[in-house]
Amino acid sequence: MTALLKKYRLEIIGVLMGAVGGYAYYHYVGCATGTCSITSKPLNSTLYGALLGGLLLSSLEPSHKQSETKQ
Repeated sequence: MTALLKKYRLEIIGVLMGAVGGYAYYHYVGCATGTCSITSKPLNSTLYGALLGGLLLSSLEPSHKQSETKQ
């Protein structure tokens, strides 16, 4: 379990930060009319933020590909 957490550490941090940011956006900005598809409900906004946060931090992770050595 700890190996899995270490491997996906950045993605997990990104999802959590995105979820907090998504909810904060709903709470402070939101949608006054209720017709906005993402910001009209806190669940939608939180899930959208979590998705974007996870994708953002997973794209910033350096690649760990080993270079092939020719013999």
